[in-house]
Amino acid sequence: MLSNTLDRISFWALFVVVVLLPIFFLPFSSIPVETSKGLLLIVGLAVSIIFWAVARFSDGKITLPRSWFLISGLGIVLVFLLSAFFSTTMKVSFFGTMLDPGTFWFMLSAFLLMLMSAIYFRDSKNAKVLFLGVVASSVLVLVFQVLHLFVPNMTSFGGILAGKTGNVLGAWNALAIFAGLFTILSVFTLEFFSIPRLAKLFLWILIALSVILVAVINFPTEWIILGLFALFVFIYKISLSIAGQREGKQRSFPATSFAVMMISLIFFMSGQLIGGFLPNLFGISNTEVRPSFVATLQVTKSVLLKDPILGAGPNKFTEMWNLYKPKEINDTIFWNTSFNESSGLMPTFAVTTGVLGILAWLSFLALLLFTGFKLFFVSHREGNLNIQMALFFMMSFYLFIVSLFYPIGPTLFLLAFAFLGVFIGLSVGDNSKREMVFSFLEDTRKSFFAILVIIIIMMASVSIVFRYSERFVSIIYFQNTLVSSTIEKAESNINKAVTLYSNDLYLRTYSQVYLLKANALVSKATGGATLSDAEKAELQTDFDQATKSAQLAVAYNQTDYLNWESLGSVYEAGVLFGATGALDKAVSAYQSAATYNPLNPSLKLDLARLYFNSKDLPKATEAAKAALALKPDYIDAFILLSQIAKNQGNSAQAITYAQSALSLSPQDTSLQQYLTSLQNGSAPATVPTTTSGTNGNIKIPPVKK
Repeated sequence: MLSNTLDRISFWALFVVVVLLPIFFLPFSSIPVETSKGLLLIVGLAVSIIFWAVARFSDGKITLPRSWFLISGLGIVLVFLLSAFFSTTMKVSFFGTMLDPGTFWFMLSAFLLMLMSAIYFRDSKNAKVLFLGVVASSVLVLVFQVLHLFVPNMTSFGGILAGKTGNVLGAWNALAIFAGLFTILSVFTLEFFSIPRLAKLFLWILIALSVILVAVINFPTEWIILGLFALFVFIYKISLSIAGQREGKQRSFPATSFAVMMISLIFFMSGQLIGGFLPNLFGISNTEVRPSFVATLQVTKSVLLKDPILGAGPNKFTEMWNLYKPKEINDTIFWNTSFNESSGLMPTFAVTTGVLGILAWLSFLALLLFTGFKLFFVSHREGNLNIQMALFFMMSFYLFIVSLFYPIGPTLFLLAFAFLGVFIGLSVGDNSKREMVFSFLEDTRKSFFAILVIIIIMMASVSIVFRYSERFVSIIYFQNTLVSSTIEKAESNINKAVTLYSNDLYLRTYSQVYLLKANALVSKATGGATLSDAEKAELQTDFDQATKSAQLAVAYNQTDYLNWESLGSVYEAGVLFGATGALDKAVSAYQSAATYNPLNPSLKLDLARLYFNSKDLPKATEAAKAALALKPDYIDAFILLSQIAKNQGNSAQAITYAQSALSLSPQDTSLQQYLTSLQNGSAPATVPTTTSGTNGNIKIPPVKK
């Protein structure tokens, strides 16, 4: 039957997505690992949906499983849709730069992955095939990452996996979570499945390998969660053994789960005494930083007071962090860091989707807990516990629980939905009472509307793949822009990137490339050369292009301070080569940037430098002191105040400010030389600057006057 063939193609496309998600990336390319996985997700999921839809033409019916999880998941997607629709920056909330985790389209993809998994993994044989595929890909990940620890240069694939911490999951701690997932999978299999002795030996070796990998990463949260899940498996296995002994069965001790539980306890309790051994041996430092739970609560409270129902909008946590972050962050080295996610993925959604999002996720998690209790205790008591079903539920539950405490990233979050979809499919099975069947061939009216819906689904899938492919290709040109050896190559690449996909990141870079071109021409003029009429016209064009693209970046997302700061830097350059009204526009842009990141002292310093270059020393002093009020140990502010004092003829005050800067960084030779030149009364050869706390925003070199 044609529909069976089409369904098999759809099944294998879905299989490839789920199995290859952990290990898929594009080697020897400039595409980030997590971004390349988005290509696999979109293309594979679209192929699966298209062939599923075509198969429905053949058999004339649509069969969907009945599940509260699907209803709850659909509710979450609808909340994201509403929140994105009412967001101040809809483009950021719907898609982001490249299918960012937490956007509406990402959540819709996760739901569709769960739905398609529920449709195609109702057969235990299909679920077994998926299980073996997941095991195979997990083994490849573990073996490869252990090998990568010893020969990182040979396995970096052109720098994609740079350093020992480079990995196919993205974040370093995400690799520990994945290794923990495989450990739970293997422990559960050994304790509850009857498998050959050789397979048991193989799994024991892999458990040892995955535990070693977790130890190398030494993520404390993972040790806690891994230990708790191993404890559950241990207790549950003991309880089953006791019950089986009463029925005359031989009692067995769950040694594997007990060993994993004790190892987790030892590593967590010992801290760095034992936990730091392997990281020190391999020369690895786990320095991944994210906001604390307390800081996350502070930001959440501030957002909910302003937008209680739907929150700030999907994918808007970074902007909310910049707006509401605690002042104490300025006392750390991360004072100028914009975090994309909070202490965990679920708490991030509380900020971005408001009370409705919180209620939707609480309902989803409550359903998980209730289902787990019913599965492991009620079903077991009634004698109809499905171990295969329990395994997939356990893996999904593990990933959702971890997401409460850590931003697990797109790969693991998608796997959580995929595994839950398999559980849903197995729970429905061949029970017709647990499925919804819509037959449409026998009724003309039903047939018309059903076929129309199916065609719309197919057209939407093709359109999404095409649009995503355009945006995906734009990444290549954007990355080439950043590594271009000449301005001309950078200009060519960024033009192609913006043509394929116009977003604020690309537009800011576009602006900076044209500002660099303008700066080159001005530098030529200040070097004594005379600009031709054509070069003068080109200078004006370059400045106009830089200004226009910076303005477009602001229009794309007005609540991102980086866009305003970029526009301010363009106008600041315009001040230096005499653009009309550029000073007032630069001041306004920097002030707008400070509105969306009020505790960032670098924005106050940007304003101070603008006033200083414009010879308005009183305002420059005021702005520099405002920067110091936000960050009392801000070296660059002390240096600028020293320059201002020197220009005002107050050498003693200039020396005092320089001494304050040096006291904060006594080993800085440039500061030492600067202070010495002030004390000797000579003009400093160079003015020292610091680069601590950079936020990734490319700074354009100042145009010489």
